[in-house]
Amino acid sequence: MIGKLKGLVDEVGADWLIVDVNGVGYLVTCSRRTLDALPEPGGAVTLSIETKVSEDAIRLVGFTSDLERDWFRLLLSVQGVGTRVALGVLGTLTPADLARAIALEDKKAVSAAPGVGPKVAARIVAELKDKAPASTSLNAVLDVGAPLGVEESAARNHSVAMRDAISALVNLGYPQVQAASAISGAVKKLESGATAEQLIRQGLKELAR
Repeated sequence: MIGKLKGLVDEVGADWLIVDVNGVGYLVTCSRRTLDALPEPGGAVTLSIETKVSEDAIRLVGFTSDLERDWFRLLLSVQGVGTRVALGVLGTLTPADLARAIALEDKKAVSAAPGVGPKVAARIVAELKDKAPASTSLNAVLDVGAPLGVEESAARNHSVAMRDAISALVNLGYPQVQAASAISGAVKKLESGATAEQLIRQGLKELAR
């Protein structure tokens, strides 16, 4: 199984590229976002690879990072999501955007991807809410923005309190995305100046529902 390719960009198509590795050209399917990030033909490229094996073909799917590949694998675990839809999602949302959309149950953001209707978006959010790749950073799911109209210092304190609250829930054994979702719900119900302790208590109530 191929897990990574490192070589030169040889040719680029609508949803694929050929990577020249020491004279051997590998055809790799990619999302639009990955293709847009490629250097010009002849430039060096390194791709994380998911090898898809079927009865009549071996297909390579390429990503700019292991994290993006991990999200691809998770997306494929959702009913009704195949390679095309998963790449559509990752071509529309970065891994951080996807983690944030799932944490906040933002089905509209997910359904913005080509081929993703409301029902599929709802399944993605519901089935992946308690899951996230281990390498997903806390900052990715935390970056949900501070309330409008607060001063910079207050916004910074607000972000620190959220980070501490999410970390506390993760330490209690809750998945990171689920913890972020609970604290996001707590923020909506408490005042903007809520402390980490207040957010944790409200977050636990959200998780108990």
